[in-house]
Amino acid sequence: MSKVPANGGQAAPDYLQDFIRHTPGSQRLHRQALRCTPGGISHNHRFHAPYPLYAAKARGSHLWDVDGQEYIDLWMAHYDAILGHAPPEVLGPVQAALADGLHVGTAMAHEVALAERVCRMVPCAEQVRFCTSGTEATMYAVRLARGFTGRNVILKMVGGWHGANTDLMVDVAAPEYIGPECKGLLPGLERWTRAVQFNDIEDTARGIREAGDDWAGIILEPALGSGGFMTAEADYLNFLREETRRAGAVLIFDEVITGFRLAPGGAQEHFGVTPDLVTLGKVMGGGMAIGAVAGRAEIMSISAVDPRKSKRDKVVVGGGTYSCNHLSMVAGNATLEILQRRAGEIYPAIAGGNQRFCAGLRNVFHDVGLPVHVNELGSLQEVHFLKEAGLTVRNMAEMMEHTYPEKRLELAGRLRNHGVFLYHGGAISLAHSPGDIDALLAAYRACAEEMADGRPA
Repeated sequence: MSKVPANGGQAAPDYLQDFIRHTPGSQRLHRQALRCTPGGISHNHRFHAPYPLYAAKARGSHLWDVDGQEYIDLWMAHYDAILGHAPPEVLGPVQAALADGLHVGTAMAHEVALAERVCRMVPCAEQVRFCTSGTEATMYAVRLARGFTGRNVILKMVGGWHGANTDLMVDVAAPEYIGPECKGLLPGLERWTRAVQFNDIEDTARGIREAGDDWAGIILEPALGSGGFMTAEADYLNFLREETRRAGAVLIFDEVITGFRLAPGGAQEHFGVTPDLVTLGKVMGGGMAIGAVAGRAEIMSISAVDPRKSKRDKVVVGGGTYSCNHLSMVAGNATLEILQRRAGEIYPAIAGGNQRFCAGLRNVFHDVGLPVHVNELGSLQEVHFLKEAGLTVRNMAEMMEHTYPEKRLELAGRLRNHGVFLYHGGAISLAHSPGDIDALLAAYRACAEEMADGRPA
């Protein structure tokens, strides 16, 4: 077998050699991209060894790469495509809106319609401000929390990823979790942004005590995305709600992933805990670029444009050139209208499909003798490879202690050779058929057998 270096001059593992043989078009494009783009990509998560897969198109639950190969998609556009890729009932309104222009750059009626719908659907949303990404939304949410309380310290979760938001780039990536995440951040960031362990009341109480009277708020994903959809425990969410109310701090749910995916009102509806602010994106955009921060009117109102107020009395939530682009507003409104109108059909269908899929996954890995923990929340799932059966995976400390995180990447790499595409985690959409789930389980079984047989990784 010809050995092609994956990186550092070392020979690529056998399963990556298989990928290389089948994807010459992606390899060629990546070599071109390396000449004009740092690392050949513009989103770090889209790189996987030995080079990214380059897609040509996506429809329903499938995508096709530039070499013409077809995959069942579990990545689903960063967990965005809840109805499937390019659903006709969303494409139609967007194509009609194209007649009005690509981007107008003024206020339009479409944004009012989407804002009203968001406020009807999301429990905490009394008011909403749109932007263009989840990163931007979390930046504004933290700024609002500090501006509203007049305090400085924000708590976040160890391993919590909230986009490339400078204010929250602390204790993000494994295995170190050692404060500021990269070069280019101002010194002392960890004084104002501090990390606590997810689902750990004792450690979070410690963080609250240390923040003292300067505690402005806490931000968390109700399902920790970078942790493979670790799910918040009810006691933990109720503890956060009680403590923020007691201290006058702001509870922020980052629902860029879970918003509108777990229920019409997102994770806060699913768990029955209402935060003060929420950040939204992904599903809300119906496949178009979008972000938003929403929440209690008394907090949101300090971002209002009011020439009578000095800059000391308000928080700038300014948006960007493409905030409220009417194509995003139209796509989002069409998607949320469908989710709201057909909630009784859609949410049980995608959760039921995922339940069947996850039960099958547990059987697949059990049958080959590989101990795993499968996180399952609504239509989301992730496989964690345990060091021994029966261990728990509740937060990043347990993930590092109890699992082999690198095997998640190996599994994703092997799946690409068996016609399944994902980076990490997975999302079942309305477009995934029972036949898709059967095919997914067959692909996972093939990969599980390869890994159990000790084939070179």
